[in-house]
Amino acid sequence: MAEAKVIQSQLREQVIKSDRLGKVKYVAGVDIGFENKYAITKAAIAILTYPELELVEQQIARIPTVFPYVPGYLSFREIPAILAALPNLKITPDLILCDGQGLAHPRRLGLASHLGVLLDIPTIGVAKSLFIGKHEEVPLEKGNWKPLMDKDETIGIVLRSRSKVKPIYVSIGHKISLPTAIKYVNGCLTKYRLPETTRWADRLASR
Repeated sequence: MAEAKVIQSQLREQVIKSDRLGKVKYVAGVDIGFENKYAITKAAIAILTYPELELVEQQIARIPTVFPYVPGYLSFREIPAILAALPNLKITPDLILCDGQGLAHPRRLGLASHLGVLLDIPTIGVAKSLFIGKHEEVPLEKGNWKPLMDKDETIGIVLRSRSKVKPIYVSIGHKISLPTAIKYVNGCLTKYRLPETTRWADRLASR
């Protein structure tokens, strides 16, 4: 893990926390599944139009699992399969929403940030559960959010994406500011807890 930790420290210096994205016509969702008792890593990418959220492309790649399950280092386990799926895409997404953390990571380099730096594409982390940080209770109505704090640093937000349902955890990945990330995550929400990007990718990955 020492080598992986060094790589994270190097890559986090390349994370851009301001808006470097143009017009967003296509948003992608990325998710990972496993097969054959975790021996095979399966990456799923779903591309939707924005803001219509219509599915226009989907790709899957399967590769042998190359890295063990270690909290804080999941990007090393998941990114190789994602990179294997990307060359098959006919449409290049303008923004990628990852099922995982971005800046909300002990070394500020979760999956979304790691992938964004490698691809030089704007990314957002949208996680289903809290990894690090603390926050105040989020009001139960959809659209409410509270800052996610690690000591004195804002590392993301906790967003009520559906009324009276567990919140989601949004953090910037790369080449996007937090206010803009919030805007696009909200723009990808419909009547479900998870953004449509994540729902499509999750469906593909677990199929």
